[in-house]
Amino acid sequence: MQHSTPKVAFKEVFIQGLTHDGAIFRPSDWADRLCGVMSPFRAGGPQPGSHLTYSPWCVPTLINGVRCVVVSVALREAEPMAWEFVINFAKDNNLQLVEACLIPDPPKT
Repeated sequence: MQHSTPKVAFKEVFIQGLTHDGAIFRPSDWADRLCGVMSPFRAGGPQPGSHLTYSPWCVPTLINGVRCVVVSVALREAEPMAWEFVINFAKDNNLQLVEACLIPDPPKT
C-alpha cells in the first residue's frame, strides 16, 4: 500500500533579497520600496489613505536575516498586471523566488 502526501497549492511567493549567486540585493530598503509601490493593490481597490499602509497582498518581512517580500496569489487573481510587475522585478534583478505557504506564529500564551 502506497501513501502519498497530498499536494498543497502554494499561497504565497517569497521574493528573497538574495541573488541566485548568493549576493545580498541592494539597496537595503528594496523590500519596503517595492511594497510601497504595491500599496494601492488590495481587495476593493485603492481606498483613501491606502498609500500609507502596505497591501495585504505584498508585505515586506525579514526571514533568517534576509529581507523578503511575501506576495499572495490573491494579487495574481485580482490584478494580473500587478502580479507580473512584482514577479518580473524579481526576475529582472536575479532574485530568488520560493513558492510556499506562510504559517502564522502560534498565539502567545
